[in-house]
Amino acid sequence: MSVSVSAFTRSDVLFPSGDGRCAAWLYEPDASALATIVMAHGFAGVRRLRLNAYAERFAAVGYRVVLFDYRHFGDSPGEPRQLLDIDRQLDDWRSALTYARSLPGGPDARRIVLWGTSLGGGHVLTTAARDHEVAAVVAQVPHVSGVAAARSVGPVQSARLTTLALLDLVRGATGRSPHYIAAAGAPGEIAAMTTPDALPGMQTLIEQSNIGREIDPTELMVSARVILRIARYSPGRTANAISCPVLVQIATRDTITPTHVAERAARRIPRVTVKLYELAHFDPYVEPSFETVVADQLAFLADALRE
Repeated sequence: MSVSVSAFTRSDVLFPSGDGRCAAWLYEPDASALATIVMAHGFAGVRRLRLNAYAERFAAVGYRVVLFDYRHFGDSPGEPRQLLDIDRQLDDWRSALTYARSLPGGPDARRIVLWGTSLGGGHVLTTAARDHEVAAVVAQVPHVSGVAAARSVGPVQSARLTTLALLDLVRGATGRSPHYIAAAGAPGEIAAMTTPDALPGMQTLIEQSNIGREIDPTELMVSARVILRIARYSPGRTANAISCPVLVQIATRDTITPTHVAERAARRIPRVTVKLYELAHFDPYVEPSFETVVADQLAFLADALRE
């Protein structure tokens, strides 16, 4: 299926990744592409949760965009569903890069930009530290420190989640279905993110998404075992290995990725542009903040790709 708009065409595609495939939307501008932007969401996120708004803005000004769902999430196949495996997601990023580089087009179209947000913001930093052919990176409210993520939930909640994560590991080892937890919940509830802004932010994100169909509550859950892995996943540690220009957008009221932690990691990137916004973690995705955030991304890319 293809969707035509005045300045670009969007097509449904699948590309191989590991033992499966990822579903993606391929946005092709009417004119020659300025570059190719590869995009994916954050913790438990799927492309239908407002990422199409970014992709459409990029495609409208001349970028080719590959916007994909991780295996096990959204429109991508993979069983069990909602299996959030960081290493598999990093494999999906590498596979998306391979796919983007295989697309036809001139030298501009073969320049690859990585765009990630929240946990996906950490993934693009990790990927760019390993792949020095990436032309530029946009990391929006990125996850940079597993220690900071663990601290954000507090010791009591951390103990509860760790117990469920161990239960989930046992279930996986014995061939049973995962034990799921909600991605976002109110303070005191069992969920991966329970800061005061987490659940309202997720609800606003859903409300402003042009998702084409109603979100099933099970799509906003994750296998509990990820809690053990995310506490050890700190993309900020390899930030100094990134050679391309990077835009890091930090929300100063972000209680999920605290400002000082994100800023400290960002300053380790040799060619970094840091933008601070008086926002909470979920605000950049939605109006009225979206317009400012995406305008800064477009301005950064215009400068970075001229180098």
